[in-house]
Amino acid sequence: MKAFIKKYKTFITIILVTSIIILSLFYSALKPQVRLAVYQPSMVNYELVDSTLQHVKKYHRIAPFSMINQNGDTITQKNYENKIYVADFFFTTCPSICIRMTANMGKIQKLIKDDSQVMLLSYSVTPEIDSVEQLKKYAIEKGVDDKKWNLLTGDKKMIYSLARKSYLAVKEDGDGGPLDMIHTENFILVDPEKRIRGFYDGTDEIALKDLIRDISILKKEYFN
Repeated sequence: MKAFIKKYKTFITIILVTSIIILSLFYSALKPQVRLAVYQPSMVNYELVDSTLQHVKKYHRIAPFSMINQNGDTITQKNYENKIYVADFFFTTCPSICIRMTANMGKIQKLIKDDSQVMLLSYSVTPEIDSVEQLKKYAIEKGVDDKKWNLLTGDKKMIYSLARKSYLAVKEDGDGGPLDMIHTENFILVDPEKRIRGFYDGTDEIALKDLIRDISILKKEYFN
């Protein structure tokens, strides 16, 4: 037996290695790919969904928008076409949750700085205060990379409508008027088809890790 093994050692080794490779390929092929949920309004806590959308079970997309960023440039969904992006709602004078949220967005920015497939997007909920100049000052202070992360100001009603009817990000009802105020810790993960693929507490480190993991999962779904 020893003589047989010695004589055919190379052949046996090749067979074993080939078998392992084939089994690995079969395992990879049969193993189900991890997929993130596609969130529809009917799947989300009804408190976060406008009453006109609570019945919607499919085809929900982020609505078109047109706003101005920290450089005075007009930003629309075209700037995020075929991109994965993380969105949130903030204001530059916020003394509480926005500080942690912006810091965590900064951490994501560092991870994606050389990744052309992922971007960031922050809407000001006090556009009457957050002028282009104010956003630019804030961007410089926080180390915002203009190529990766847009801070947007514009029509308040449009911003608030996006928060409530597109991103499903806030509980409060309102009309976007002078007394209306949004304050939310949510980060929203959006896929290249403008669909919501995850909600995360932007102030929480564990949720941040979940978000970073889910960005990788989406990249495999769309770009592998």
